[in-house]
Amino acid sequence: MLPKLWAGIDAGKTHHHCVVIDDQGNRVLSQRIANDESDLLELICTVAALGDGGEVVWAVDLNHGGAALLIALLAAHDQHLLYIPGRTVHHASRTYRGDGKTDAKDAAVIADQARMRRDLQPVRTGDDISVDLRILTARRTDKACDRTRAINRLRAQLLEYFPALEQAFDYSRSKAGLLLLTRYQTPDALRRLGQKRLHSWLRSQGTRSSADVAERAINAAKSQYTTVPAQRVGAPMVAELAQEVLELQSQIDALDIQIAERFREHHQAEIMLSMPGFGPLLGAEFLGATGGDLTIFESVNRLAGVAGLAPAPKDSGRIRGNHHRPQRYDRRLLRACYMAAMSSLKSSTASRAYYDRKRAEGKTHTQSLLSLARRRLNVLWAMLRDGTTYELKPAPPARVA
Repeated sequence: MLPKLWAGIDAGKTHHHCVVIDDQGNRVLSQRIANDESDLLELICTVAALGDGGEVVWAVDLNHGGAALLIALLAAHDQHLLYIPGRTVHHASRTYRGDGKTDAKDAAVIADQARMRRDLQPVRTGDDISVDLRILTARRTDKACDRTRAINRLRAQLLEYFPALEQAFDYSRSKAGLLLLTRYQTPDALRRLGQKRLHSWLRSQGTRSSADVAERAINAAKSQYTTVPAQRVGAPMVAELAQEVLELQSQIDALDIQIAERFREHHQAEIMLSMPGFGPLLGAEFLGATGGDLTIFESVNRLAGVAGLAPAPKDSGRIRGNHHRPQRYDRRLLRACYMAAMSSLKSSTASRAYYDRKRAEGKTHTQSLLSLARRRLNVLWAMLRDGTTYELKPAPPARVA
C-alpha cells in the first residue's frame, strides 16, 4: 500500500508554515515558507517527494486572501486540498498538549485534523466569473458601509448646529438633499438665497422634486435664527461629507453596472434571474459565495447548513425537539438567500402564501423568512442541477358547487 501524507498549512500574509505528518501522526516535515511562487513550488515538490508517489492531502485554514497563491498552485498541480476554518483550528488546539501557540503547532493541528476527520470540504476555488463576482460584491459592500458611515457622520454634525435641516430629509435616499448641503449648509445662507432661487439652482442640477426640496429647506431655515457656535467649523465639514456621500454613491452605481454585466456572462445567470427575488446583485452574491458549482456541496441539505438555513438541534436530557440558529455559516450566502426571499414576497404569490402560512403558525417575521429561504433553496438547487428555469404553476381551477 502506498504511503499517505497529510500536509497542514498555517497560512499568513508574508509566510506560511507547513507541517507534514504520516498515517501514524508522526511529523516528517516542518518548514516555514515565504508566500512566493518559487518557494511554494519547491515546497510542493518536496512534499511530493516525501510521499514517494502516494497520495498527499493538503489542508489550509484560509480559502482566499493570503492563501490565494498557494491554493492556485495546488489546484494547478492537481493536489487534493481541504479547508479547515480558523475557528475549528482554534478549538481543536485546546485538545492537544501544551498551552503555547505557534505557527508550527497550528499547522500540525491542521494536518492532524485533516488526517482524522471525514467531514471537511474541499476548497471551493470557483470559476473565473464567480471569483470576479466575489471580489466585486465584497468591494460594493465596503463602499456601501463607507456610505452609511459618512451619512451617519453628516447627520451627527448637522445636528450640532442645524437640527431642523437634519430632520428635513432622509439623506440616505435624497440626492437633492445631499446636493443642497454641498452648497448651502447654514440657516442664514438659505434665507438669503430664498426659495425661488434655490428652486432654480436645484432644477439646474437635474434633481427631482426640486420645488418640494427648496420649500422644505427654506422652512427649516426660517425655523432657526440662532447661530450655534459649532456652525463655523461644522458647516464646511457637512459640505465635505455630503460630497463624499455623493461620490461613494456614484462608485456604487458603477460597481452595480459592472457586477450586472459580469453576472450575465455566467452560464447559470438566466436560471437564477428567472426565480422571483433574485436580481443581478443577489445572484452575483450567491455565485460568489458558492463558486458557481453546487456539486461540491453534495446535497441541498449540506448547502443549507453552510448558508445557515438549517437549524441546529439543542437537546439535553429529557428536553427534545429544541433547535437554535447555527453559529458557523457563510454570512454572505445567508444574506443572498434571505434578501431574495424577502424580495420574492412582492413578486411571487407562492412565496407570499408560504410566508403567510408560517406567520399564521405563530412564527416571527424573521423565522418565516428563514423558513421561506430554506424552501426556495430546494427549488433553486433543483433548477441549477437540471438546468431549468423557474416556471409558475397555473392556479387550480375553482370548484363549481
